[in-house]
Amino acid sequence: QVRLEESGGGLVQPGGSLRLSCAASGFVFSIATMGWYRQAPGKQRELVGIISSSDTTNYKDSVKGRFTISRDNAKNVMYLQMNSLKPEDTGIYYCRYLPNDWGQGTQVSVSS
Repeated sequence: QVRLEESGGGLVQPGGSLRLSCAASGFVFSIATMGWYRQAPGKQRELVGIISSSDTTNYKDSVKGRFTISRDNAKNVMYLQMNSLKPEDTGIYYCRYLPNDWGQGTQVSVSS
């Protein structure tokens, strides 16, 4: 059974940083393509970035240079390091094991 559990969300001031974690189980994590998505209030869920099994990453343009996705295959954990956070980064952040499995999400709020 696939299980994805996000953690690390919270309230942060503009310009601050957060690191999200996604703990995975129930599948072979080391060969999985994984992704981070987010959903702002009143908006559709959108891709933040993905990481392949070979650690190739791709990001939404608005987060390039600020966000970094990484993975620890020994721990079955994917990370999202978010720096220089902006109010428009506010939303629920979801971990995804492509194509079909999602975590429950963790709230990120950027506000002064």
